[in-house]
Amino acid sequence: MASFASLLTEVRACTICAAHLPHGVRPVLQIHPQARVLIAGQAPGRKVHESGVPFDDASGERLRDWMGVTREVFYDAKRVAILPMGFCFPGSTKKSGDLPPRPECAPAWRAQLLARLRNLEISLVIGQYAQAYHLADKPVSLTDAVKSWRTHWPTVVPMPHPSPRNNLWLRRNPWFETELLPSLRARLSEVLG
Repeated sequence: MASFASLLTEVRACTICAAHLPHGVRPVLQIHPQARVLIAGQAPGRKVHESGVPFDDASGERLRDWMGVTREVFYDAKRVAILPMGFCFPGSTKKSGDLPPRPECAPAWRAQLLARLRNLEISLVIGQYAQAYHLADKPVSLTDAVKSWRTHWPTVVPMPHPSPRNNLWLRRNPWFETELLPSLRARLSEVLG
């Protein structure tokens, strides 16, 4: 088995789907073997692609608020691992926002990286692509997955994407903010100390 450092170097140099990335290759992730929290997301957006910092956008601000953590805690790789299903910005469409994560990324890297996270206590599984990979029960819809959060508690928490595009979903599902988020914040406070 390759060392963690050499695996991470290999991931950061990946070009497996370069031909399909209109904005070029730039794997964006955060990981350290000591991490106790995993954020399993979708793929970086344009702003994150440009900065190279995971969740360095409005979605990240909302996610940190949902988690009840500071930027300092969030960006401490020894505490929080951030592994999207696709590490590079897949491009966007005019109608529906960003394209789905490239399908080559997760099979190439995910199992190897997750195997290094032996101290995980909780995984936040954000959006339909991450939920399809991480949830054994494969819910019919994102809403069904998030509604079933107690089924996976306290080690896995299915969540909607924190994008401002999901404001309507949040208005239609007030239980997310009144029931799930207080439990999540308390759990993360225990895990992250």
